[in-house]
Order: sequence, then structure tokens, then C-alpha cells
Amino acid sequence: MSNQATRICPIAPDRATDLALLSRQTFTEAFAAVNEEKYMSAYMDVAYAPEQLSRELANPHSRFFFACEGERPVGYLKINFGEAQSDIRDPEAMEIERIYVLKAYHGKGVGQLLMDVAMTEAAIAGVRYVWLGVWEYNPLAQRFYRRNGFEVFGEHVFWLGEDKQTDILMRRDL
Repeated sequence: MSNQATRICPIAPDRATDLALLSRQTFTEAFAAVNEEKYMSAYMDVAYAPEQLSRELANPHSRFFFACEGERPVGYLKINFGEAQSDIRDPEAMEIERIYVLKAYHGKGVGQLLMDVAMTEAAIAGVRYVWLGVWEYNPLAQRFYRRNGFEVFGEHVFWLGEDKQTDILMRRDL
């Protein structure tokens, strides 16, 4: 299902503050109910600081995209190639590091539009596979990735502040 009113566009470096606000809101909506606030805050204060996101936006091996309704960003995507990948760093792979959509837009095809952009970028780059990490306690996201052809191949540690969590690693061969 695709939402014709939603448009996808690259995120310009001068939009780091907008990206930080959307990142914090979507992350909070996704995980605040099942994680301690102190760990959530500690993680977001580092990962979603505008200065940190400015550095990530400037990395030539990472790409960010907003999903917008009119001028309002309602979701975003971050993909990484080469050394920008958070874990595997295979030159023949692309990582989907973040794909988040505001809760009010869940089920409206926005996440699928972002996934479609990711897969198009992977095809253009000529990588052999796409991989991602998804929290072990996020079954909705896991189902979404499975519907998009991803399969489990391992796991790794994800630190939410000082809380050691487990991400399931999934991949899709191209």
C-alpha cells in the first residue's frame, strides 16, 4: 500500500535540527513504554543530538531521507555503506540503520515507501545484500522486515544508555 500524498526526499545537512526532533519523537513513540526513561534519555542525548546528526549527514557513506506529508516530516530513513555501517562494514553490503515513522502514520504505507527507497539505493549501489538490526522485543518491525524479504542471520548488542539489549540481525540478498 502506498500513500500518494507522501513524498520522499534526501535530507539536506541544514536540516539536522528537524531530523533530531523527528528522531527523538519517533524513538520515544516506539520504545518509551517498554524502556526506562533514564536509558532512553541517555541514548537520545547522544545519538540524536543535532551536532551528532550533522556529522552523520556529512558522512559521504551515509544517506538520509525524509518522508513528508506536505512540508511536515513524518518519517525518515538512514542507510550506510562501507565504513559507515555500524557493525558488519562489508563493502558489498548496505545497512538500513534507521527507519522510523511517526505513530500516527503507521499502517499508511510510509514505512514501505522508505523501505522501497532503501532497496532502490541498494540496487543502484550494486551491493550483494542489505542488512539491519531490530530490537528482539519489536515484533511489529520484525514482521515488516520479513514481509520485505529479510531473514534472521544473527544478533548483536545494542546499548540503550547503560542498558545492554539484543538486536536481531536480518538480511536480504539482492
